[in-house]
Amino acid sequence: MYIRRYSGKRVRKMKVNIRTLSDITGFSPATVSNALNHKRGVNAETAAKILKAAKELGYSEESRISRVKFVMFKKRGNVVEDTPFFPLMIAGVEEECRSCGMEMIIQHLDMRQPDFDDLFAGICNDRTSAIILLGTELEDEDIDLIRQLPFPYVVIDYWKEDMTFDSVLINNADSARMATEYLLEKGHRRIGYLAGDFRIKPFRSRFAGYRTALDKAGIGVNDDLIIKVSPTMDQAYLDMKAYLEKTPRDELPTAFFADNDIIGLGSMKALWECGLRIPEDISIIGFDDLTFSSISHPPLTTLRVPKQDMGRVAVRRLRDMIRDGEGLHLKTQVCTDFVERESVKDIR
Repeated sequence: MYIRRYSGKRVRKMKVNIRTLSDITGFSPATVSNALNHKRGVNAETAAKILKAAKELGYSEESRISRVKFVMFKKRGNVVEDTPFFPLMIAGVEEECRSCGMEMIIQHLDMRQPDFDDLFAGICNDRTSAIILLGTELEDEDIDLIRQLPFPYVVIDYWKEDMTFDSVLINNADSARMATEYLLEKGHRRIGYLAGDFRIKPFRSRFAGYRTALDKAGIGVNDDLIIKVSPTMDQAYLDMKAYLEKTPRDELPTAFFADNDIIGLGSMKALWECGLRIPEDISIIGFDDLTFSSISHPPLTTLRVPKQDMGRVAVRRLRDMIRDGEGLHLKTQVCTDFVERESVKDIR
């Protein structure tokens, strides 16, 4: 079967999307998208050809996805709100959207707000927007929320074992294992773990990597060395200070791996105030490589996450889903870089 002729060609019946129009007209997907959205920068003759093809081939204006909505999901807010990590990721999303000829908007979705259900219904009813959902604070019981989305979406910083959706996340377990192995190589055997008390999925994966490294070394996890602190910097400082005030110095570990830089930096302040020197008395490694981690005292050894690149990868995957249709689900893991600074002592 055929739809109708376009410029003398017989076009097979198919789902007409931006890629279809790109293939048929010979213009790039970005140019097609810009023309369909009547954006500046597209030659008038080019735009007319694209719009004519869209009309003849039955491209649906009503179901057209013309923008990307970056949804910042919050359950408690204390992980998402207290870090400069996510603005850098959003910058990557915005840059890639521009290069694809799509608009990007930000929407906050907070489970603590009384109008949460109405906001989510509004997201589901907006058929002009594909979704990038920041899933850092998502928990497994929230998964049905994601599955209600009726159009292409990609989740950042969260995944589920059944993998019924596309996700982009950090290789958390391998990165934490590598950091813990680095401490082991420096002679540390009593390695503590600074655990965010809101056990989001990335934190749980990092603990798995920490545990793997200790098990491989024949040491195993010592539960007495796992310190739960808040994932906000000020409260992590207070929680760590309370722990130090009740713990004898000879029972402290020689090093800590922290779930992220926020926790690590807050804990470093408490260690200094309690008379413990870093790294002379206790070494510490963070995770994320936030901007101020390089100017802390001492500069923090950490794992650098390519924040902007994560945003770009998510947009590219979403673009492919819009262009090609949803099919195979992909879990994309982004690798970290180990950044060696001055917060770890070699005690061999």
